[in-house]
Amino acid sequence: MFTAHDILDIAIRLENNGEKTYRKARQHITDEELKTLLTWIAQEEHNHARWFTELKNRLTQGEDHHLMADLSRALVEDVVQGQVFSLQEVDFETIDTPDKMIRTFIGFEDDTVAFYEILKAFIDDPEAVGQLEQIITEEKKHIATFRKMLSANHMATT
Repeated sequence: MFTAHDILDIAIRLENNGEKTYRKARQHITDEELKTLLTWIAQEEHNHARWFTELKNRLTQGEDHHLMADLSRALVEDVVQGQVFSLQEVDFETIDTPDKMIRTFIGFEDDTVAFYEILKAFIDDPEAVGQLEQIITEEKKHIATFRKMLSANHMATT
């Protein structure tokens, strides 16, 4: 069984990988609006990783079982296996259009939201739940912004 620390390590890794990916993506695009968006989202991912790190640091061994006692290894592994975009490095050589890049990032954010929604169900601390809900809201805002940009790109090309 994973401990709360293990789960939070996964969340930290998701956010750190997201930040790294968005910063790296900037090197592969020329669209200034998309570059600005990626800079903003990378900073948010950095802030999310910091929050998860602080939460992990606050946990004591005694609290560990309250946070994740019912979460089995199989469930976590299932969820993590679905994190293709967020746990593996993106090969920007295979992404040849801004639309493909944006779709990749939407998948990344969707995976992250799904993981955090499951994680939220196992957190007992109302304050921590509230902060996690704020992060989920921010991740959903990233998705909406990417979708809006994708839609605008389609409008510009038609």
